[in-house]
Amino acid sequence: MTDLCASFNRRQMLLGLLAAAGTGTAWANTAWPNKAIRMIVPGPAGSGGDIFARMLLPPLQSSLKESLYVENKAGANGIIGNDHVVKAQADGYTLLFSPSSSIAINPIIQPKMPYDAMRDLAPVAQVGAAGVLLVANPATGFKNLADMVQYAKAHPGRLAYGSWGSGSTGHLVMEGIKAHYGLDMPHVPYKGTAVELGDLLANTIGVGFMDIASPIPHVRSGKLRALGATGSARGPALQEVPTLTEQGYSFDADGWYGVFAPAKTDPKIIDRLNADLGQALGSPEMKAKFAEQNMLIPAHKSAAEFSQVVKSDMALWQQLAKVAKLKVD
Repeated sequence: MTDLCASFNRRQMLLGLLAAAGTGTAWANTAWPNKAIRMIVPGPAGSGGDIFARMLLPPLQSSLKESLYVENKAGANGIIGNDHVVKAQADGYTLLFSPSSSIAINPIIQPKMPYDAMRDLAPVAQVGAAGVLLVANPATGFKNLADMVQYAKAHPGRLAYGSWGSGSTGHLVMEGIKAHYGLDMPHVPYKGTAVELGDLLANTIGVGFMDIASPIPHVRSGKLRALGATGSARGPALQEVPTLTEQGYSFDADGWYGVFAPAKTDPKIIDRLNADLGQALGSPEMKAKFAEQNMLIPAHKSAAEFSQVVKSDMALWQQLAKVAKLKVD
């Protein structure tokens, strides 16, 4: 009887140890992924983020052997979509594809944030590097930054500019330009680039900052004119458009898109996603597709390295916000 009890106790102990060992690696024992993965884009369909996120779906589906789909949740310069991912289950089935402005700038200028990006989101991988594009309706007659500055100086308060939201990269950059040149230009914030683009094409608003990709067909067709771009280099699809630095306003900071997951997502899932994204972005076909959309693909970074990029960019944008004395409209 004693031997039977001892044997039973040993068996129970062994089962308990196996169960305890499995709790931290459940994803490995339950094959991940085993259902569709959704990629939240905190902007509307047709925006730059939407374009690049959808480019990544086919190679990721191929490597993960599971379907992925984009879900657009626009508004509040990405806060609505980002917050949705923060509150999602950290199981690897809800990811975020967000621009740098939404991650690095919002915490600086928004008085009350529903989440802490560095605490509540786990950086997975950087996707692309580029600036933002200053565009104008041809009816303005502007051909470059100097033309816009000259007109705005001569007509204080009359030239309004658009951006894809209060606190967006475009908003911050233009406020810096205004401070540098002493301009009075009212800000018109839009809920995403698609609505702003429509108003620029209709000449409802004369100038605005846009993402680097979505205005390209309209620039090429002559319906819009690109006045300049931020960033460290000219865009690969618009090599004829000089950077703002080349035109006398120094602004070399590159923006990026990034993939994030809820903070408590298993590190093994994050590493798997990082590796698969690195493979997808490293292909010649993907580099060519990104170049067509005016976006460079930098050297691949680990999740930890990308986390450091996010931290350093937060410090950079915080300094720029102070210089521009930026306030959310």
